[in-house]
Amino acid sequence: MKKLNLSCLFLLLFLISCTEREFSKESGQIESFAEMVKAGVKPIALSPPLTQAEMDLFMPEVERISGKYGISFLREAELIETDLFPAGVVKDREVILFFKEAAGKAYQDLKSEIESLKADGNYSGSKRRELSRRFGRLLGYPVEYINELLAENSGFRDLEDFGVQALEVRWFYRDLGKAKEFYQNILGLDLVEETDNTAKFQIAGDSFLVLQDLKGSGYSGSEPKSVALALLTDQLEEWNTHLQEQKVTIKYPLKQNPGGPHDGFVAVDPEGYLLEFETFFQHPENEVLMPELAELQPKSTEHGDQLQFKGSVVWLYYKDMLPAEIFVEESLGLTKSADQGWAKVYKFSKNGYFGLVDGLRGMNSFSPEKLVEVAIDLKNPGPWENYLKANATDTTRLTNTFKDAGGYLFRF
Repeated sequence: MKKLNLSCLFLLLFLISCTEREFSKESGQIESFAEMVKAGVKPIALSPPLTQAEMDLFMPEVERISGKYGISFLREAELIETDLFPAGVVKDREVILFFKEAAGKAYQDLKSEIESLKADGNYSGSKRRELSRRFGRLLGYPVEYINELLAENSGFRDLEDFGVQALEVRWFYRDLGKAKEFYQNILGLDLVEETDNTAKFQIAGDSFLVLQDLKGSGYSGSEPKSVALALLTDQLEEWNTHLQEQKVTIKYPLKQNPGGPHDGFVAVDPEGYLLEFETFFQHPENEVLMPELAELQPKSTEHGDQLQFKGSVVWLYYKDMLPAEIFVEESLGLTKSADQGWAKVYKFSKNGYFGLVDGLRGMNSFSPEKLVEVAIDLKNPGPWENYLKANATDTTRLTNTFKDAGGYLFRF
């Protein structure tokens, strides 16, 4: 009998030693995540899923890590169900949640809300996606990663899935001929397409400006512009000199701020649209933007290599920034390239960017009506519009085209 007990003891010790070796990887991951929780990088960190027996053996390590970093933990046998992870990923498994007190309360509130919706049969569609995003934020995931997870595990899609080919901003003119002459001769942009009532100019790459005759457009012309176009260039002084020689109205003179995030000046086109000639520099707010701009090939204008553009930013003005940011990041799936506080820049196409601006602080102000439209050239525009109609939470924004959170009209 003693020999049998001794044999069992050796077997148990062997199994424990094997388990400890297997847990070394999990322990290293969790210790790293726990440090992030302590530093405030992640509100909540999750352990790998383990069986109940494995978790029993792992608990001393959990307690050690929790004590080392001064954070709380929860042994969770029923992790909330969301669209962030494949269905059944924690079936018959347990996880450990590491958190500080407020985040732990937020998780319990989220779990209660999900359980209540499931009990009523209402945990689906946009509500399920909304609560999935809440859990993603508690896990410290950036919006773009949450979008990726939703696309992998649900029907969520963003613009990139439908093939963005170009970004166009469309402006409206009483005197189309005069506006066309300005952009073709003064700025030297390439006229790539023309009809009786439109003229399409290439700024650089897949960034375009379309001029349209006001007649027959459906606009009166009295609507506020509520838009500006930043022309990205590394030749600010040369452009400033050129435009002054051409007697172009300068609304804001050239401002150079050594060590700042950007320099620029603002000119006015023949009917009052604002053109911001801008250069961005290495700066904490431009950490993502600068490598993107470095990949762009400047396009020479008709005036030669001394006057070039490499892309554009379409500045749009909003009464409430947060809904605009949520729409751009979560519905369109755009990635933020620069954050100026009251203005955010998002990459739309290779050469084209969106800029969201607080209407109380920018060069223009917010207006419910505006004399501007945005056109998105997609490989598959029909499926994208159908997707928006099927998934929109605010159907009042949907017409034959699409309006964003600030009432800007998008055409596909």
